[in-house]
Amino acid sequence: MRRHQENGTPDPEVTMPTDGGADRILQLEEEVQQLKDAVVSHAVVDQAIGMVVALGRVSPDQGWTVLKEVSQRTNIKLRTVADLILVWGRTGLLPVEVRTVLEEVLDRLGPTQIPGVPPEG
Repeated sequence: MRRHQENGTPDPEVTMPTDGGADRILQLEEEVQQLKDAVVSHAVVDQAIGMVVALGRVSPDQGWTVLKEVSQRTNIKLRTVADLILVWGRTGLLPVEVRTVLEEVLDRLGPTQIPGVPPEG
């Protein structure tokens, strides 16, 4: 069995084994893809923590706690919450439910005002 290049043509330098090793190669390729996905996800979460740290004036550990709590209280996956926060940084748009919980969590950590939200009163 031959392995193919990214463009779909057989790779002349690589021949896949036929003795069960092909299954192992496919398993390893899947694992590599999962690791690549995890690296991207980690980067998104780290960027969102950075935004929370900058805007909420909290420590990085507190930023991580804020993201986790917003995720748990809104029942939205952490990666999705991180994505929403990054989009908010670019567009100013954040779902009301997420914004409300984010404000509540940050307010518990100290006085803060999320940009774009009129002050109460």
